Amino acid sequence: MSKTRINISLDQDLANFAKVFAVENRTTVADIVTQYLLTLKRRIEGEDCEHILSHPAFHEAMEVAQEKLQDGSAEWLSYDEVFDS
Repeated sequence: MSKTRINISLDQDLANFAKVFAVENRTTVADIVTQYLLTLKRRIEGEDCEHILSHPAFHEAMEVAQEKLQDGSAEWLSYDEVFDS
């Protein structure tokens, strides 16, 4: 799907928070807004978008991954190592 540019205005404190949050979570502010709006759209349309997020194993895996990123013990692999290219 093609993308279009949209401009939004935020309070400076909220904009600063969004930027820091994006960096800490290795994403972009645009991706945060996109995911929020996509989740909102799916809920309004009655689509189940929270199933995997609410699964206990998924939640635990996300916590473990976050801990490894925060404490520096995450092992980074190249694309070729991950996909055996």
